[in-house]
Amino acid sequence: MPKIGRSHRAVVALCGLLAMASQGCASHADFVDLRNDLHSVAKAQEQDRARDEGIHNRIKAIEAKLDAKPAGRESKEADSLKQRMQQIEDRLKDLETRLARRSETYPTVPPTAPAASDLPDGEPSRQSKPAKTPALPEAPAVLPGTPSISPTSAFNLAYNDYLEGRYAMSIEGFQRFLNDFPSTAKTPDAYYFLGESYYSLKDFPRAAQVFERVVGEYPKSEKVAPALFKLGVTAIEGGDALKARALLKRVIEEFPTSPEAKLAKGKLADLR
Repeated sequence: MPKIGRSHRAVVALCGLLAMASQGCASHADFVDLRNDLHSVAKAQEQDRARDEGIHNRIKAIEAKLDAKPAGRESKEADSLKQRMQQIEDRLKDLETRLARRSETYPTVPPTAPAASDLPDGEPSRQSKPAKTPALPEAPAVLPGTPSISPTSAFNLAYNDYLEGRYAMSIEGFQRFLNDFPSTAKTPDAYYFLGESYYSLKDFPRAAQVFERVVGEYPKSEKVAPALFKLGVTAIEGGDALKARALLKRVIEEFPTSPEAKLAKGKLADLR
């Protein structure tokens, strides 16, 4: 997987601009645009490299745990570790796919005009302005031959991060899942656990926004009752007792047999 092709092409483009500048063919704006692009390339590659290295380290750690298990004894813990390793490998493949999509960014710089001394009889160059750089080609949705991650694997990666208390990572994972797979059976669950992740980080305003989306956009989901209850709890955390009472009463009235109805009654009793 080529990881430096993009920055290499940017350097080639910069060299081309320098050559053009020596002949008065490149504008200051060209250098400013290319400098900004180079900065973006370097930042994106550094982030991908750090994430790639972290995932490799986690895979090695899990493999070490599996190797330590006695031969012939496939315990539940070993099975769980194997599943986790497969999920991490799926995430790595996803990262490789994303990096591959970024690899084709800079087109070849148009050839610079020849110097006046290289033209016959000292004829000046006909190119008075820099040639326009052709539009960048759009990357395909999925490059041929590159691996892709399934919706189930993508959801499970984020959900496992949530279960293990890595809330910042679970937020990133659920957001990526919702971006890549916006219309699946797991979409309401992804929104709900995204809200739970924000709630666990005490980011109550964002948690409330996500819980409201579950209630408003997925009224038939089994996550509506817990989302309503959590909306009531976030209202309590925000100091809005009136709104909290209204939400908790909705849980009791609309979902009287749910576990959240019992919890809502307890919260209402505490508010009196």
